[in-house]
Amino acid sequence: MEDHRVYMQRCLDLAAQGTGNVAPNPMVGSVVVCDGKIIGEGYHRRYGGDHAEVEAIRSVRNPSLLKNSTLYVNLEPCVHHGKTPPCADLIMARDIPRVVIGTPDIHPLVAGKGVEKLTKGGCRVETGVLEKACRDLNKRFFTFHEKKRPFVILKWAQSADGFIDTDRQPGDRTPPVWITGEFERRLVHKWRAEESAIMIGTHTALKDNPRLNVRHWDGPQPVRMVLDRTDSLPRRLHLFDGSQDTWVFTEEPSRKEGRTEWIQVGFHETLLQQIMNILYQRNILSLFVEGGAILLRSFLDEGCWDEARVFTGHQLFQKGVRAPATPKEPASCTLFEKSRLACFVNKSRGR
Repeated sequence: MEDHRVYMQRCLDLAAQGTGNVAPNPMVGSVVVCDGKIIGEGYHRRYGGDHAEVEAIRSVRNPSLLKNSTLYVNLEPCVHHGKTPPCADLIMARDIPRVVIGTPDIHPLVAGKGVEKLTKGGCRVETGVLEKACRDLNKRFFTFHEKKRPFVILKWAQSADGFIDTDRQPGDRTPPVWITGEFERRLVHKWRAEESAIMIGTHTALKDNPRLNVRHWDGPQPVRMVLDRTDSLPRRLHLFDGSQDTWVFTEEPSRKEGRTEWIQVGFHETLLQQIMNILYQRNILSLFVEGGAILLRSFLDEGCWDEARVFTGHQLFQKGVRAPATPKEPASCTLFEKSRLACFVNKSRGR
């Protein structure tokens, strides 16, 4: 069992290299072991590309060893034809006698069918190795299929006395006060690159004119999303520069211009649920919500969040826009030169 954990951890390390590039697919890594040695390994590198098992099997220099090997993989092998052929078929075709799986897949096209097919094909299958770690790595994937909504991460920075912003009105030329340092800002861009989409409210778009892109990190650009009930945001804003996919949720009729799409929703008590349904239907696996305070509070109030990442700086604003109230106990804290990062986990997980 100890060796199982070692090899499964290697699968997880490999799988994590696909962060930000494989959604809406899960992150998967695989290793092939023969006589106590890894003879092949691979991971799912990008959406539409080869699955981890395919890469691992293909990397084995002496294919004759496969008949005496064990294949490890952190997620149940697929059995359906999608953008690639079924991995379970390949495993059986190569006569691999033993498969060790971290966690079952919950996608309705797989969900136990991979284990069943391998077992009926003569493979010895073991499951549940480092299962908690395997689920945590793919928390976005599991939340998406279990909750029928994206994995939601809330992020904000607040002053030492609990303000998210100074008193600024939309349209004035007062720039935002930076609460965090350069390192934290690079970290936020890394986070952006790991999520499918990023969202702000109308006031944040007007006051800060953010780009909502990944420019201080190497990674994919998330889909930009903004709430604009009356479709009144000026087209001079960075959000409308056409540089990346941008969705505007509005009460006005739906339409599309270039890479910008206006999506009609009703701005009433079910607004968040409407948006979550749309994002689920469009395969948005995760959502990074960066503000402002009203939008953040709406997610918190409805319990529609999974993690909250809150920076607290050293400044005292004394007045301004109050930051949302944080949950009682953070799951972790990290100290930086100019701020403290507290990460919270929604244990109730809401809807």
